Amino acid sequence: MMRKPKINIVTLGCSKNKVDSERLAASLSHCYDIMHDSDKKSDVVIINTCGFIGDAKEESIDTILEYAELRKANKIKKLYVMGCLSQRYRKELQEEIHEVDGFFGVESVQLIASQILSNSISQQHGNSISIYNPERLLSTPSHYAYLKISEGCNRRCAFCAIPLIRGEHVSVPMENLIEEAQLLAKKGVKELILIAQDLTYYGRDIDGQFHIVELVKRLLEIKEFEWIRLHYGYPQGFPDELLDLMNNEPRICNYIDLPLQHISTPILKNMRRGVDKEQTINFVKNARNRVPGIAFRTTFIVGFPGETEEQFEELCDFVREMKFERAGVFAYSAEEGTPAYEMEDDVTEEVKQERVDTIMAIQQNISLETNEKRVGTVEKVLIDRIEGDYYIGRTQYDSPEVDDEILISVDDAELNIGDFVNVKLTKADYFDLYGEIIL
Repeated sequence: MMRKPKINIVTLGCSKNKVDSERLAASLSHCYDIMHDSDKKSDVVIINTCGFIGDAKEESIDTILEYAELRKANKIKKLYVMGCLSQRYRKELQEEIHEVDGFFGVESVQLIASQILSNSISQQHGNSISIYNPERLLSTPSHYAYLKISEGCNRRCAFCAIPLIRGEHVSVPMENLIEEAQLLAKKGVKELILIAQDLTYYGRDIDGQFHIVELVKRLLEIKEFEWIRLHYGYPQGFPDELLDLMNNEPRICNYIDLPLQHISTPILKNMRRGVDKEQTINFVKNARNRVPGIAFRTTFIVGFPGETEEQFEELCDFVREMKFERAGVFAYSAEEGTPAYEMEDDVTEEVKQERVDTIMAIQQNISLETNEKRVGTVEKVLIDRIEGDYYIGRTQYDSPEVDDEILISVDDAELNIGDFVNVKLTKADYFDLYGEIIL
């Protein structure tokens, strides 16, 4: 029997890219042995790039150049690049990096698969690919997976290149999502994480109505999912009905990932966020009132053009007052083609970094304070992996890879990855907690 060639799919950037890579992997798996982000030798490499901000673009370019050297040395037979970076800069990349066998943007992954297969070093299995394929070859542990419910974005935030790269908001038809979710459930997925550039906009492009609540209710009918988690909302138009559903349905995690970006009204206006300071504060308070104990993950941008010291201090005060459970900070990066790109980038890189460090220091103390309050409580924990002498898990208040983790000694009990266990939290650190199994 002829050996299938090996293909390594290297995924950079966000969880939405991860879903694209998993769908591509499934489309190619009949003629390739698939690896995700592997260090092992492969015949073909596909790099799924990110082109969102400066640091992400730099990482993508460095990764392409690294594999281009391997292609030049004939250590891999084919090299392909896809995703956001090559969508934005395909012409420039083609001119500069000749070792790449094909550049793709954010086209349908099935169309990308068809083209790769047509140029394949392994033709014997054919190359018939359907445009819609709900199948995915997971790169995550088998107990959790992401469900991308839409593509693109209709918001026109001044700093953001996503609409330029991904286009306008397009909702995936609900029946397609239910089919995909059912397949994930059959694979053993226990935690389903809904992702989109703007989660709450779901369905509006189809019939003018918001359908996110209906979608979540339909997904709750799939009993294999013990947790459903919501990622990437938007403060403007976030439905109270969704918050009430979250509060009333224990299988929906009391967690929302909702980037706020700033709090100063003039900055929010220049960012084209569609909300002001008062509306932002009211939203946070309303969410906490409707869902007692909700954990917020948010992000902020510092050093946006025109941000004064006073406006930055206003942001610091807001972070101190609101005490968000999880928060990240980005230094403003001027992106070609965005409205903000035409503004004078008048905050120096040094000052931007100082502001990032200041906010993160404030948040670090908040995180420690929040975690210390949890010591002594018993929480449901999902075991993600084993690392050294510890099982590593998460609560409903923590997303994979970005949030706090719960460390449990392997001597405590014999557990399996993907198990849900009750854990008494015994010790708190800045971004992690320790606990003991409650039998």
